[in-house]
Amino acid sequence: MSVVTSGRYTFPSYNLVFFIFLQLGLHSVEGVWPLPQSITSSPERYPLNPQAFYFTYGSQSAAQEGCSVLDEAFKRYFSLIFPDYSSGYGFLRFSVDKPFTVQVSVGRDDCDSYPDEDSSEQYTLSVSAGQASLKAETVWGALRGLETFSQLVYQEDFGSDAMAFSKFNVFHWHIVDDPSFPYQSRTFPDLSAKGAFHPMTHIYTQSDVGRVISFARMRGIRVLPEFDSPGHTQSWGKGQSDLLTPCYSGSSPSGTFGPVNPILPSTYKFMATLFKEVSSVFPDSYIHLGGDEVNFSCWKSNPDVRAFMLKMGFGADFTKLEAYYMENIVNITVALNRTSIVWQDVFDYHERIPKDTVLHIWKGLPASYAAELSAITKAGYRVLLAAPWYINHISYGQDWRNYYTVQPLNFSGTEEQKKLVIGGEVCMWGEYVDATNLTPRLWPRASAAAERLWSDEKQTSDVDKAFPRLQDFRCELLRRGIQAEPLFVGHCKHEYQGV
Repeated sequence: MSVVTSGRYTFPSYNLVFFIFLQLGLHSVEGVWPLPQSITSSPERYPLNPQAFYFTYGSQSAAQEGCSVLDEAFKRYFSLIFPDYSSGYGFLRFSVDKPFTVQVSVGRDDCDSYPDEDSSEQYTLSVSAGQASLKAETVWGALRGLETFSQLVYQEDFGSDAMAFSKFNVFHWHIVDDPSFPYQSRTFPDLSAKGAFHPMTHIYTQSDVGRVISFARMRGIRVLPEFDSPGHTQSWGKGQSDLLTPCYSGSSPSGTFGPVNPILPSTYKFMATLFKEVSSVFPDSYIHLGGDEVNFSCWKSNPDVRAFMLKMGFGADFTKLEAYYMENIVNITVALNRTSIVWQDVFDYHERIPKDTVLHIWKGLPASYAAELSAITKAGYRVLLAAPWYINHISYGQDWRNYYTVQPLNFSGTEEQKKLVIGGEVCMWGEYVDATNLTPRLWPRASAAAERLWSDEKQTSDVDKAFPRLQDFRCELLRRGIQAEPLFVGHCKHEYQGV
C-alpha cells in the first residue's frame, strides 16, 4: 500500500542545466528533494490504492484530456507511484477504499509547445483527505508539481518502492568536440561520416536527436545544443576542407591544423549554413556557441593569419582575432532569431557581443568566479554559473557537501546585478566518463546542486540536516534502478526485503 502525506507546497521557477530526475518514497514533506520554497504540513496520512486512484483535469483548467504532455505524465507517475500495478491508470474502479483524486489545473494551454527560458514552473500543491489539488500557470509547472506529489507518496514496509528525480530542466548537449563529430548533419553529411568515431555506430542521427528532444519535452526539459568553436574543432576539419587553420613550422606547412580559420569568408558561409540547420532541428531559442580554450599558437604560426592581423589593425593581440571570429558567429545566430550562450572567455577577451548574450562561467575557485560574476553582471549581461559544479572532477570523501554549500549570489553587486544570474549548471565532461561510469558519478552528487538552485537557501543551509535526506534519496534512486553511488558507509532498507 502507498501512503501520501498532507500539506501545501509551492515552487518558484529557476533555470538549471542537465537532466531531470524524479523521486518517490519519503515519509515526510521535509524529505522532498529539492525542498520547496514554502511548506505547510500536517501529520495526517492517507492510504492510496491503485484501483481507487486517478488523475483528472480541473473543470476550469485551460488544458484538458488530450494534452499530450500531461496525459503522458499521468501514465508515467501512476507507474511510479504504483510500480507493481500494471492494469492501467486513471480510471475509477469499485473498491472498498475511498477514491483519491489528483486534480490538475493549468492557466494556459501550452500542451503542444516546448519549454523555454520564460516558462513558469511555479505551482501550488494542496493535499487533503481523498484529494490533491495541483494548480500551475503552465503544464511545465504542473510537471514539477506532479514530481513533488510523487515524492510525498511512500510505500509501507510490505509494499514496493518507486522514486522521482531532481527537477533539472535544461539538458546542455555539448554534442561535438575535438575527438569526434557525432552529429549527423543533413547539409554536411561528411562531418560525421569522416569526423565521428564510427560513421554508422557512433553518431546521432536526425531521428536520434528528434527522440531526445521529444523525450525531454514530455518531461519539461529544454535541449540546448552546443557547437563549440573556434577551438575544440579538430574533428570538424576531417569532413570540411579549408575550415581549420593550417599550422606552419617556420615557412612551411607542418601538416597539422589548429582552430577554425577566422580569416576566410568561406568559414562564415559554412557556419551560417550549419547553424541554419541546427536552428531548424533544435527548437530552443538558445544556441551555445562555445568560444573557450582557443590555442593561439597555430594562428601565430600562419603567415596569412598574421598578414590579416596587420590589415585589421589587431597587431599581435590574438584575442582580438578571436573576438572578430566570435562577433561574426554571434551575428549569424542573431540573424536566425536565436540567442547565444558563450563561455566566459568571450567576455574576458572584451568581445563586442549583443547585450542579450548569456555568459557561461566555468573557471576558478569561489573568489575567482565571484569576481567574474560581479564583472559580467556589472556590464549588464546575464550569467549561468557552472564553475563550482564540475562534477567530473572527483575526490575522496563527501564532495557533494561542497556542491551543496555554494552560494551563487554571494558576490559584490547590486540586487539588479544578482537578478542577472539566471541559473546554474552541473557539468559532466566526458574525458574519463562513458556509459560504464556516467550514472554513479552523476548521482546523487548532482542532486546537491539541484537543491541549492531550487530551494530557499535559509531552509537548506545545514549540510548535516541535508545528509539523511540525500541518503534516503540515493536509496530511492537505487530502488528505481539508478546505480547511484553511496554517500558514506551504510545500507538501504530495501536491500533486505524478503529476508
